[in-house]
Amino acid sequence: MDNRPHRKLIVWQKSMEFVRESYRVSASFPKSEEYGLSSQMRRAAVSIPSNMAEGAARKGKKEFRQFINIAQGSISELDTQLELAYMLGYIDAGIHVYMTTK
Repeated sequence: MDNRPHRKLIVWQKSMEFVRESYRVSASFPKSEEYGLSSQMRRAAVSIPSNMAEGAARKGKKEFRQFINIAQGSISELDTQLELAYMLGYIDAGIHVYMTTK
């Protein structure tokens, strides 16, 4: 039995799926964005479950909430990056809606 507390969080599990989708979507960006928007999106996406995991491993609820707040900041960052990707024509409307409503 896995006793790592973050693995029990449904929100962590779903955020891991979202990271996979973010990588899949950003893989189709132009080569010129490899170290730009694509890289930023991936880092922001990875930051979401990473902060949840770190917070879940902490002893107190106050610390856990702090890391959840950091994860929420990464969600806003990624939302902005998805909006930019849509505005720049890197993703179509269907992917944009799918990614921003998950």
